[in-house]
Amino acid sequence: MQSTPQVVVVGGGLAGLVATRRLADRGVDVALLERRDTVGGRVRTHEQDGYRFDRGFQVLFPAYPAVQRELDLEALDLRRFTSGATIVGTDHRTVLADPRQKPGLLPKTLGNSDVTMADRLRVARLWWELRRTDPDAFFDGEYRADASIERYLRGRGFSDGFIERFIAPFYGGITLDRSLSTSSRVFEYTFRTLAAGGAAVPAAGMGAIPAQLADRVRDAGGRLEAGIEVEAVSSADNSAMMTTADGETVEADAVVVATDPPTARELTDLESIPTDARACVTQYYALPDEVDLETGKRLLLNAVDDDAPNHIVPYSAVVPEYAPDDTTLISATYLGEPDHSESELADRTRLALETWYPDQRFEGLETLRTDRIEFAQFDQPPGIHDRLPETREPAGNVYLAGDYTRWSSIQGAMASGQDAAQAVLEDVS
Repeated sequence: MQSTPQVVVVGGGLAGLVATRRLADRGVDVALLERRDTVGGRVRTHEQDGYRFDRGFQVLFPAYPAVQRELDLEALDLRRFTSGATIVGTDHRTVLADPRQKPGLLPKTLGNSDVTMADRLRVARLWWELRRTDPDAFFDGEYRADASIERYLRGRGFSDGFIERFIAPFYGGITLDRSLSTSSRVFEYTFRTLAAGGAAVPAAGMGAIPAQLADRVRDAGGRLEAGIEVEAVSSADNSAMMTTADGETVEADAVVVATDPPTARELTDLESIPTDARACVTQYYALPDEVDLETGKRLLLNAVDDDAPNHIVPYSAVVPEYAPDDTTLISATYLGEPDHSESELADRTRLALETWYPDQRFEGLETLRTDRIEFAQFDQPPGIHDRLPETREPAGNVYLAGDYTRWSSIQGAMASGQDAAQAVLEDVS
């Protein structure tokens, strides 16, 4: 083996970027190969006509441990959401706010008919319990038996109204699963993290996150090579090989597969890599100046599961840098893969807003962009995290880095990149 290990990382999402930077920091000769023109994977921001559009509904939880280790949060210039939500339905609009942030909204929160006083006490008790738990313990099979989010919350005594009108759309946005059939481990981790640090987006868009990680790769001496698609990966005789779509074969001391789950399964033949997906469609709109959604920096949550979007984000209120001056930018996210056309989805959003705000007019709603994301997350039913592949599961000197080795999240992706880099350093340095 050469004195300086040579490693190839396949895939330029968050996991691949973190693995590459950590390897480069330790003096490894490492190159990251990305099939697209730019890195970022699923975390991207498109800029057009003075607007910034993230690829689907994405937010950053600043309190994630891996985020705090890997990112310069101050340099990202975060714009924060107000904790809570405005819960909307036909002739129905209530406010749920964290009194620690917005004490002036305490009367409205206490008067919220969707949340009972018992629910509020249970939320406080749950936060007190989870804040004292090591986050990594949530995915330890010995911590507590896994269950669906719905079963977990009903087992703790939360009311039907709280679960169906707040938790279902709120966690529909986080897990893309309004039915709350996702693992309760995801709920516990994200609930604890949100309570500790809320949610935010960088002023320059979510794409600023991989851009910062890419800068750190370059600063550490790693190489980023875009526009290169890898078709095959193999391992033999204490080395690894990869073949590009152009037919070039490269040998290295190790190859880290950090692609999306379907591609990773194709490259490694590992059936343990999950490929059942959660999808969504996000549309961005400009609203007339005279329209006021009266929600500040809080999400709008659809309390009724019908043809309306699951939630609406008041982007220009949260992060003015996403839109030109004096322009109102919002987005609406639909769960799954609705086969409606772009104009049909916009009509559904307009009708929903007119239903929620009967005293306002929305004829001027202008569609700016539509993103259909077929693989936004891998599906996470109870028990799946015990079946996910290990970093070293591929044969020989091939390693995995992706949230599918942890759990579907920015935290899972970054932590998996840390895991892969550590495994390579232990095995080939």
